Amino acid sequence: MAVAKADTDAKKDGDATEDGSVPDGRSAIRDRNRTAVLDAVIALFSEDNLSPGPEEVALRAGLSVRSVYRYFDDHDSLSRAAVERHIEMVTPLFLIPAIGEGDLDVRVEKFVRARLRLHAAVAPSARATRMRARFDDVVRDEFETSRTLLREQIERQFAREFAAFPPERMLARLAAVDALFAFESLDHYVLHRTELAAVVPLLVDALHALLRP
Repeated sequence: MAVAKADTDAKKDGDATEDGSVPDGRSAIRDRNRTAVLDAVIALFSEDNLSPGPEEVALRAGLSVRSVYRYFDDHDSLSRAAVERHIEMVTPLFLIPAIGEGDLDVRVEKFVRARLRLHAAVAPSARATRMRARFDDVVRDEFETSRTLLREQIERQFAREFAAFPPERMLARLAAVDALFAFESLDHYVLHRTELAAVVPLLVDALHALLRP
C-alpha cells in the first residue's frame, strides 16, 4: 500500500520538464502539497514534537514519505522552511499599533497582552528555533534578528520611561524587561498559571516595577 501511495503522489506531483519547469496544473498541486507538508510540521511543533520524523510529517499531511522529500532536500531544510512559514503567518502579531503612544498604564497593558498573544501563536516554533539555532547558522541568525526586533520594540514602547534613567541603569532596566518577556520566561508563567487572566496582572505589576525610577 505504501508503494502504491508513493506512486500516486509522484504522479500527482508530476515530473519537471528538462528546463526545470512544471505544467501549471501540476505546479499548483506541488505548491499545495508543499504547503500541506509545512503546515503538518507546524502542527507537530505545536504538540511539542520539535523534530518530527518524515513518517510523522507524511501521515499528518496525508502524503507519502517520498512526496515529503520531493519538496525538501533533507530534514534540516524542511524544519527551517516550516519555521519561516510560521513566522510569516504570525508576522502581524509582532506589531503593536500606535507604539509608544498613550499613558503608561495603557502602554503597559497593551504591551503585556500583545506579547502574550505573540507567545501563544509562536511558542512552538520558537522552541524549535532555539533548539535548531545551536547548530544551524541560518536559523541562529533569524533567531537573533527576531530577538533584536523585539528588544527594540520595548525601547520604543517605553522610551519616555527609559529616558528618565541614567544610561547604565537604563540599559540594565531594558535588559530586565527583555528577560521578563523572553519566550522562555513567558513559557514559565503560562505553564504555571494556566489562565490568561492570572498571568496578565502578574506581568503588568512586574513591568511597572521595572519602569519605575
